[in-house]
Amino acid sequence: MLILSFFLIHWFGSLFFQSFFLHRYGAHGMFKLNKTWERIFYVCTYIFQGSSFLNPGAYAVMHRLHHSFSDTKQDPHSPIFFKTAFGMMMRTKDYYIALIEDKMKFGEKYIKNTPSWEVFDRFSNKWGHRILWGIAYTLFYYFFAEHWWMFLLLPVHFLMGPIHGAIVNWAGHKYGYQNFKDTDDHSRNTLFVDFLALGELFQNNHHKYPNRPNFAVRFFEFDPVYPVILLFNKMKILSLNHSLKQSL
Repeated sequence: MLILSFFLIHWFGSLFFQSFFLHRYGAHGMFKLNKTWERIFYVCTYIFQGSSFLNPGAYAVMHRLHHSFSDTKQDPHSPIFFKTAFGMMMRTKDYYIALIEDKMKFGEKYIKNTPSWEVFDRFSNKWGHRILWGIAYTLFYYFFAEHWWMFLLLPVHFLMGPIHGAIVNWAGHKYGYQNFKDTDDHSRNTLFVDFLALGELFQNNHHKYPNRPNFAVRFFEFDPVYPVILLFNKMKILSLNHSLKQSL
């Protein structure tokens, strides 16, 4: 039971901060954070993503490229041109590494207002930290795993961020229904597995309204991150952009 709890906390904790901080805040600027709260969420993202921590600035640029070139050959992670999700994510890896080396490589307009914390970025991007996180996960399983098969979950812990990205970008552009046919891409709403993705698999809705904080549109759709955004707005942790309030 302890292993299952740890796995679920890592899965949904990592996914929440990827969706809330990296995606909705970093890439789209759906709400504003003061510098203190930005750095608090920066650190929380690092803790919950652990060995697969994604640099917020690089993530933001890559996601903006995804929207600009969705399902074309310039898209960093479109499943249209790959036979497997693994092949798609290897292309994503190449984009990510290029952005870590030089965020200006794909154009200055993509880096505007992206999260940046130079000291922490240098600290968190070191391979030594990723290895230490991996060792920590392994030791936890060594002391608390009750069955040998539980160790099969360890690779998921090691690669949690890329796995979330593979699920969202592969399924969200191949399987499901479309509320909007005019998005000029293959985006879909993969409702039947969205409980694993905290609203991120409402890709068709999101590509139609990329800056809308609520990814759900129809009565049977539910975006679990959106109520958290509203709560944080009420608590003055963040402030929703005035221009977006009409689309809530």
